[in-house]
Amino acid sequence: MDKIKHSKLIKAEAKRLGFLSCGISKASFLEEEAPRLEKWLNNNMHGEMGYMENHFDKRLDPRLLVDGAKSVVSFILNYYPENIQEEDTYKISKYAYGQDYHHVIKSKLKELMNFISDEIGEVNGRAFVDSAPVLDKAWAAKSGLGWIGKHSNLLTQQVGSFYFIAELIVDLDLEHDTPVTNHCGTCTACIDACPTQAITEPYVVDGSKCISYFTIELKNEIPNSVKGQFNDWIFGCDICQDVCPWNRFSKKHQEPLFNPNPLLMDMKKSDWDEITEDVFQKIFSKSAVKRTKYKGLKRNIKFLK
Repeated sequence: MDKIKHSKLIKAEAKRLGFLSCGISKASFLEEEAPRLEKWLNNNMHGEMGYMENHFDKRLDPRLLVDGAKSVVSFILNYYPENIQEEDTYKISKYAYGQDYHHVIKSKLKELMNFISDEIGEVNGRAFVDSAPVLDKAWAAKSGLGWIGKHSNLLTQQVGSFYFIAELIVDLDLEHDTPVTNHCGTCTACIDACPTQAITEPYVVDGSKCISYFTIELKNEIPNSVKGQFNDWIFGCDICQDVCPWNRFSKKHQEPLFNPNPLLMDMKKSDWDEITEDVFQKIFSKSAVKRTKYKGLKRNIKFLK
């Protein structure tokens, strides 16, 4: 009985903290994902993202990350912005408009862990926000928060896919949710729209061909073979999500920290072309865009010429 009560408590607090939804799955070995991940790595679809090769076992078994782990509690947090500036400007992924999501979500999860300790008792657990060997989308799907779409992002019928995924891995025995059914059907909008053909087949994305990879992860020069295919994207890419029919249901986020710097919304192509390091720091000091650094952003802008 306690695990039902505890699960309801955690979900109610997650909602209060602003998460769209919360789902729970049993901490166990991800059997279905193991051969997929191995094949993806063997085919070098991670490109220069060498870190993806590390901690293979930990990526598949949360019990290797948290001693005595019994449950993976997954969360999704909306970041969809409104009033997107798309006239005469370069494009950055919507998730990077506001403050760096790692810090925003980690703060919420820390508060939730304190709540669990106060209301349920001492718990051994860790919070994860896209910064450790955890297969976020697999756990979110396993816990019923959505299904993995053909573009490999998590999708939900109610709100689409413009949200962050995070989790708590805890040694609490909780009530586990069940996966939802896939609603992609025969749609291939995301596959058809990808300019670099990064979605090599339904549900498989070659990371080394993705515009997000070229503009963020790649440290060397962008290859000329993809010249003219970036559609004005200079940090990340949302094309496969923008064309997805389920994203008709996206609604503006309610997180003030995700609101964009007003300077960003006024940027024209000419402003981007002449951006100085000082302006870069002023606009992006708290944004995920700083990951590509000033030098990387200038490289990306130059590549579009």
